[in-house]
Amino acid sequence: MRTWGPLTAVCLGTFMLLLDVTIVVVALPDMAAALHASLSELQWVVDGYALALAALLLGAGAAADILGRRRVHVAGVVLFAVASLLCGLAPGPGTLVAARAVQGIGAAAMLATTLPLLGSVYQGRQRSAALGVWGAVSGGAAAVGPVLGGLLAEGPGWRWIFFVNLPVSVVAVWLTLKAVPESRGPRGMRVDWLGTLAFAGFAGGTTYAVVRAGEDGWTATATLSSFGLAALALVAFVVVERRVAHPLLDLSLLRKPAFVGVMAGALAFNGVAFGVLAYTSIWMQTLLGMSPVRGGLALLPLCLASVVVAILGGKLLHGVPARLLIGGGLLLVGSGSFCQAVLGAGSTWTALVPGLVLVGVGTGLVSPAIAGAALAAVPAERSGMAGGAVNTFRQLGYALGVAVCGTVLTSRMRDALPHDAAHTLAGGGAAALRGTFGEHALRAAFASGLNSTFTVLGAAGVAAAALVLALVRAERAPRSGVTNAGPATLEEGSTAPRG
Repeated sequence: MRTWGPLTAVCLGTFMLLLDVTIVVVALPDMAAALHASLSELQWVVDGYALALAALLLGAGAAADILGRRRVHVAGVVLFAVASLLCGLAPGPGTLVAARAVQGIGAAAMLATTLPLLGSVYQGRQRSAALGVWGAVSGGAAAVGPVLGGLLAEGPGWRWIFFVNLPVSVVAVWLTLKAVPESRGPRGMRVDWLGTLAFAGFAGGTTYAVVRAGEDGWTATATLSSFGLAALALVAFVVVERRVAHPLLDLSLLRKPAFVGVMAGALAFNGVAFGVLAYTSIWMQTLLGMSPVRGGLALLPLCLASVVVAILGGKLLHGVPARLLIGGGLLLVGSGSFCQAVLGAGSTWTALVPGLVLVGVGTGLVSPAIAGAALAAVPAERSGMAGGAVNTFRQLGYALGVAVCGTVLTSRMRDALPHDAAHTLAGGGAAALRGTFGEHALRAAFASGLNSTFTVLGAAGVAAAALVLALVRAERAPRSGVTNAGPATLEEGSTAPRG
């Protein structure tokens, strides 16, 4: 229990919260039908959770350093469970989106404390092995979500994708209290609430602007106003972080190319790897006639590849430079996206398999490497900030990825369909359009939209890989007090960030 108990407790919570990032994607058509939800409402069912998670991670990590990481983690699990119950009981899309946001708040408290809790318990090679397992869990959870979501949606119903969290939460709370020791950051720290609020405004405003661009166009008043408010929030965040005694994010780190490279990789990773899955699932179910279970199982190549590679990588890739694992993994994720841009009106799901495997292999490399790099980047007392930063960028990247994919998808569809029809098709309403448009036209429009989306994601993945390989430079011996934090460490030198 002393060796595996803390790891099991942390991984259980991590699996649950990251599973809920993608578990809803296969159930979206059923949700749309049951709750009469539009495309934008479906996007917010996914993004409401991811945004709350991203916006509050840094603040939750700072609060955990002060109040106690185990205490905040347990509180997060409890809130997550209550919100899951509310999601399952939601009578309409507005209630569901609100409950998903509350779920994200609980998830932020959980995720912000995972790496610091592991870092306080495990050291050296034991820490590397623990982070390898954690990386496999975190990478696999997002990938297995559609599979489990399909089984639950087709079985007891889509509401059970939320109800299933309740017994798991009880076990997670019990095991955490029993096996995980309490730990805190240095004395005298304070939570930067103004910075938290400003960052939330930036993240939410940017994502809302991209969603509005898909609805109204990039030059619409609502879109430009949202981008403007997001820019003001970002300026406010920078001003606050430069003045407070205990900032959420030490902005001096942004002068270090290695830190910027890792954060850029984290931002691109989740968006490129998983941002399109919701729309792929809608295509499979509403155009190809696949059931939720078959739609979920069709994504199994991604899941299996990511889990296998992450587990093997944790054991075999200890000490491999982070720039190679993160950069190479992103290159594979981007290449996998390009491989999936081959769809036509007559295509089936099997056309996606080679690309899904490549994305899965890349996911298995990137996820644990980024975690190890974040912990190695700063002294142990700043682990809450480092873990919060890398996870914040990952979840923000996912939220933006879902929004960008929806905008690209519908924009391309409008070349073949009227505006309203394109949004109805993308939101899972193919059945309602079949009396007006032919089956071939609907399939061709959706396939064209997905091809454009995959192409954009592929370009983003390759560009992020190039950034990581260029900015994260040659490694030297770590600073005193910093141990190798995982299968890959942040490569240091003159560019290494200091805590």
